[in-house]
Amino acid sequence: KIVFVFIPAHPPAAPHLRRAMADPILDSGAKIVRQEPYCQGCLTVTVLGASGDLAKKKTYPALYDLFVHKYLPAQVRVVGYARSAKEDGEFRQHLRPFLEKICKDEEQLDKFLALCTYFQGSYGSEEDFARLDTHLKELEGASGAPSPDVTNRLFYFAIPPDAFLDSARSIRASAASPTGFTRLIVEKPFGHDLSSAQELVDNLGKVWSEDNIFRIDHYLGKEIVQNLTLFRFGNTWLEPLFNSKYIASVRITFKENFGTEGRGGYFTNYGIIRDVIQNHLMQVLSLVAMEAPPQVHGPTAANGIRDAKNRVLKCVAAIKKEDVVLGQYVANGGRPGYLDDDSIKDKERAKHVATFAQIVMWINTPRWEGVPFIVKAGKALNERKAEIRIQFKDAPASKFMFDGQKCPRNELVMRLQPEEAVYMKVNVKEPGLATKPVQSELDLSYKSRYEEVYSPDAYTRLLLEALRGNQENFVRSDNLLESWKLFTPLLKELDQEVPLEYRYGSRGPQAADDMVKSIGFHYDPDYHWKNGYDSAAL
Repeated sequence: KIVFVFIPAHPPAAPHLRRAMADPILDSGAKIVRQEPYCQGCLTVTVLGASGDLAKKKTYPALYDLFVHKYLPAQVRVVGYARSAKEDGEFRQHLRPFLEKICKDEEQLDKFLALCTYFQGSYGSEEDFARLDTHLKELEGASGAPSPDVTNRLFYFAIPPDAFLDSARSIRASAASPTGFTRLIVEKPFGHDLSSAQELVDNLGKVWSEDNIFRIDHYLGKEIVQNLTLFRFGNTWLEPLFNSKYIASVRITFKENFGTEGRGGYFTNYGIIRDVIQNHLMQVLSLVAMEAPPQVHGPTAANGIRDAKNRVLKCVAAIKKEDVVLGQYVANGGRPGYLDDDSIKDKERAKHVATFAQIVMWINTPRWEGVPFIVKAGKALNERKAEIRIQFKDAPASKFMFDGQKCPRNELVMRLQPEEAVYMKVNVKEPGLATKPVQSELDLSYKSRYEEVYSPDAYTRLLLEALRGNQENFVRSDNLLESWKLFTPLLKELDQEVPLEYRYGSRGPQAADDMVKSIGFHYDPDYHWKNGYDSAAL
């Protein structure tokens, strides 16, 4: 099959073509390019906590996705490490139904599962990790790698935070690669407050350098989030508008249409601010608000992007209690309230746990002075979605120019989920003989525009980035600590607050909608996006 692609000198190639040309592994399932460094030597991926939910639902399906699309070399071996006793065959059967959701092809499944073994051991035992090292050496010796003298090892920490440090020490003492890379992917939560995060950073830093540690935040692996830097800085018309002269407000929203559903006991220890806002949404905010880094792709991109994000966090003003609305869902329509969750043992403590939070933040930079950043997250709401919504200021003199007719505000909307889309709400003349301004959209819906493009899950993307050694989409320690510096005082102040009640399936507390109205957010009830839905309603 021969495909000819004609690329004109002007205008530049479309972003998806540039990405494909720049990437040595093409998106459309092409054979892996053997020049990739991680493909040369022996390669093992060890999943700590392999018997847990995260491993079976996210980590192994992501690895299988890479395997199916030929992003893993033939010599890769995947080892599941956990405390419980299991045989290889039993463990493979445990994984199979979750892998089938990625690809049901029996031949592919069997090939991948044949690469997977199980190893029983304690997370804090150097002796057990020494036995693991022996097992890895056996697998590496029989793998047939192009460069057998190089052994690359990736460890995925799908384990509780209290096991991070012991495991990291044991790997360093007994299971680190002697000739290739050793990389650790660490899952959140990264601490409970500033002091615990600082302790974890300091102690891990004594064992491993920052170059070895990949703190994963899966929001940084989402397509729209990964597109933010190119979309902002790669379009001449857009970047000059990203400032307080043109933008009225920025909203970053995370909504789930289900409650804790048996995870209430876990959630009581964290709440919505720690679980979603302090990490996921602050990572998105910093990408939206940062200044241009020297490189978005290339050898300096990792530190350049994370330096720029860190500078934004340093400029966020201390959050005031009056700029926060907290809520907790109650039963509605036969669906239970948060306090009805049977997994919650400490009901008195749970009364103070927010399942909804809206926070207005202000960034003290020349670019963003006076622009409210409204961050909202909640469970048991009226819909499932995550989006960035940038609302522009009113068109100057529009009321006079259009003889008193309303000219709605423009909005740039980037929807992260459920279906990726980027669209710009613009004003046009109503079609036909009328002259009334109406709002329409310039629409990029990924599902229709890029229907044939392989667009994997966030975990799949981030696993590949870790194998490649690209750290720009992982959280650096100083970035983590700056976020905790911002939220720890607020969390202490809110600790004994009783959240406002809101009904399961509603929009959340009415006070949240009233707050954004009071700071100037405009909602146009007449607008309906015909290609999908637009629920900007506050």
